[in-house]
Amino acid sequence: MYLTLKEILKNTRKGKFAVGSFNIHCLEMVPSMIEAAKVKNSPIILQISPTTCKYIGFALLSSTVKELARETGVDVALHLDHTKDFATIKIAIDNGFSSVMIDASALSLEENIEKTKEVVKYAKEHGVSVEAELGTIGGTEDGVASNEGEIRYTSPEDAVKFVQSTGIDALAIGFGTSHGQWKSKAKLNFSVLKNIHDVIDIPLVLHGGTGVSEEDLKKCILGGISKVNIGTELNVAWVDATKKNFKNADLADSCRDLVIPSNDAVQKVIENKIDILGSSYK
Repeated sequence: MYLTLKEILKNTRKGKFAVGSFNIHCLEMVPSMIEAAKVKNSPIILQISPTTCKYIGFALLSSTVKELARETGVDVALHLDHTKDFATIKIAIDNGFSSVMIDASALSLEENIEKTKEVVKYAKEHGVSVEAELGTIGGTEDGVASNEGEIRYTSPEDAVKFVQSTGIDALAIGFGTSHGQWKSKAKLNFSVLKNIHDVIDIPLVLHGGTGVSEEDLKKCILGGISKVNIGTELNVAWVDATKKNFKNADLADSCRDLVIPSNDAVQKVIENKIDILGSSYK
């Protein structure tokens, strides 16, 4: 089924599991992403950056994901990730996305609240879920450096005010993760996570999941994380497989022979992450 983020994450806190939110880097990998969820009998969130979405096309992407969800019977949400402008969010909502993220975390708390409220109002009118961010997650997202790698932990007091003022469905928090982290692992502040979880009753989101060890991912889920974003690891897997395949391009009968192994590599990563996050048969 094609679901909203709110519906996908409904039982995560009570069930002590998280749903993976996996970055789409090209349209070719989408069927394999959903196939991974089907193999593991798991819900899945497919997320995409604004620039990649403009490359593929909003309508084409949403139509493809909706049809694959219908054909496979997999519970799927299509989520527009890290978007700073209302105009792009509106295009996604108008073209059938089931979830969007407004990222105004670089602004003051009050400005973040006001900008987020504008998005929530429009999204709710169209039955779409909204994720927002409070605090900062460092690193690079969609080719853009975030706060020069600095991480500002989310304040529990600010989180309460933010959630109550905006009516969002999920909150991304800063507690030590970083976008684009691949070769090293993040150092997480679990006390920050606990303090926020104790006062917030909506799903909490971990960005920069590639940079978190398997052990820490499991601790995060037990500590209240409901959604884990995985992007860099999928991109690395796809590109590495492609480099290997294209070395033997002269032996291929068609371009499919070059692309399918890359899609298979992505599927393998997602199946493994689903096992770690505990979302099979949920």
